[in-house]
Amino acid sequence: MYTLKTTALSVLTLALFSCGGDKKTDSIPTATTTETTATTTEAPAAPGTNEYDPKRGLGKWDASNVDVSKFDAAMAAEGKKIAEVKCTSCHKTTDEKLVGPGWKGITTRHTPEWIMNFISNPDPMIDVDPELQKQLELCLVRMPNQGLADNEAREILEYMREIDGAK
Repeated sequence: MYTLKTTALSVLTLALFSCGGDKKTDSIPTATTTETTATTTEAPAAPGTNEYDPKRGLGKWDASNVDVSKFDAAMAAEGKKIAEVKCTSCHKTTDEKLVGPGWKGITTRHTPEWIMNFISNPDPMIDVDPELQKQLELCLVRMPNQGLADNEAREILEYMREIDGAK
């Protein structure tokens, strides 16, 4: 009986130590990394650069090439069609979380260029944006790159604007 208890305790101890304590080198960077802290406190980056701007995000879109001065219902309708194929399996149009966060209010929390940079190429932004890293901790799944064309990203943005009451 003594050896059975000793063996069971040894197996349990081995299992506990083998399941933890090994840090992965390919982990997701956090807002506390030196690089992120340095780039998020600097002046906004020029469009198309690899420096992170929390108002614009990281990518080619900026205020000069995302015109949201007028609502375009036809563009929003196309964005809805694209979203139904590529987005709504993970996102609701309400503020309720599905796999990812709900879309309601997104256009009031982020600039149009930030949204377009994120939905066009999410991986680089997830790697450096502290808010996206917090979302990742809640959702536990990285948003996949859907391979959106520029016009598709703009149409989805217009659909998001419609969800938030743009008319």
